[in-house]
This record gives sequence, C-alpha cells and structure tokens, in this order.
Amino acid sequence: MNPITDYIAQFPPEIQAILEQVRQTIREAAPEATEKIAWQMPTFYLNGNLVHFAAAKKHIGIYPGSEGIEAFEKEFIEMGLKYSKGAVQFPINKPMPLDLIHRITEFRVKQNTK
Repeated sequence: MNPITDYIAQFPPEIQAILEQVRQTIREAAPEATEKIAWQMPTFYLNGNLVHFAAAKKHIGIYPGSEGIEAFEKEFIEMGLKYSKGAVQFPINKPMPLDLIHRITEFRVKQNTK
C-alpha cells in the first residue's frame, strides 16, 4: 500500500470516494508529481510541495500555499468558500469543484517548474 492509500482508507466509504476523486484530479493535473505524506497530509511533490489535501469533519481542505490561494481568491469568494492564507475548505455536503482543484494544481505545477 502507499501512504496516501492508507490515509484515505481510514475514512468512511463516502469520504474515501471524495478523497479519491480529489487525488485523481490532482494526479491528472500533475502527472509527473510524486505522492507522499507531509504535515500528516497526502501531498503531491514536484520540485517541492505542490498541494496537500486532507479530510476534516465537514470539509476537504486543499493546501496550495499562499500564492495558490491568492491566485484563486476571487473564485473562492464567489463560491462562498472558507479560506485562509494557505488553505481552502470545500464542504463535503456539496459537489467537489474538481475543475477548480485541477486548475489550482496546474498553477502550482507552473510555479514549481519555472
């Protein structure tokens, strides 16, 4: 097993499905990235950390760093999402905005491969 698979396996099936969707979306946006656990979260790594993700009680957190948040802040506001300097929260009870997660990851890939 891989550490991210182990991380996902600890959650109920409905949360596992969401986490796998997020994982696959990130993988598609960053096919050359490797997976690891960092800061106790699933992490995609390419010339440094690209993006972390994690499940919480009511949301899935995506952690693309401060520049990743700044680049998409307007969309977060428009969607009514909670966010901070380095993280955004996607409520579990709503569809995951996989296109947005894909674009955030692509942004981070461009940053890390300059």
